[in-house]
Amino acid sequence: MLIGYARTSTREQIAGFEAQLAELKAAGCKKVFQEQVSAVSVGKREELESALDYVREGDTLVVTKIDRLARSLPHLLQIIERLEKKGVALRILSMQIDTSTPNGKLMLSIMGAIAEFERALMLERQLDGIAAAKQAGKYKGRQPTAKRKADKVLELAAQNMTRQEIAEKTGIGIASVYRILSAAKPQAGQADVGL
Repeated sequence: MLIGYARTSTREQIAGFEAQLAELKAAGCKKVFQEQVSAVSVGKREELESALDYVREGDTLVVTKIDRLARSLPHLLQIIERLEKKGVALRILSMQIDTSTPNGKLMLSIMGAIAEFERALMLERQLDGIAAAKQAGKYKGRQPTAKRKADKVLELAAQNMTRQEIAEKTGIGIASVYRILSAAKPQAGQADVGL
């Protein structure tokens, strides 16, 4: 069974939605899930989730364009993996890709390999940049969150807040609060700062 999925962003006109629906019906889709939500929206796309839950082994999920389905190539690959586990094919009309055919599987495999290669290159460039910055003495790394909040911890302790209250107020763990306060305790013979 062919199951369609149509999505328009909140900025697009109804005409774009109707064009997708007509294309999916012409492709033979018996059921179409549709929603209007931005591709970069952080929230879940409920109708996409419903479509992915609805499809069964032997079905094909059909979309008009790749950007109607996925936010990015890694997101697309996650969707494809989910479909494959259910024995469901994917058809992208604009690209004439159908994963139920050997050619369609090959095209998606190539896309996945390119994405993986690009990710490896990006990580390699990042590591090279860090190494060069370290050698030039410009890379210090990320300072731990608790250390960045040490002044605030000491300020709240001076206000007689409990360690638990300090941890909740600053958003760091109670063990970090104890470490900061312990490190700030005066050495023998020095005046107490109220800790």
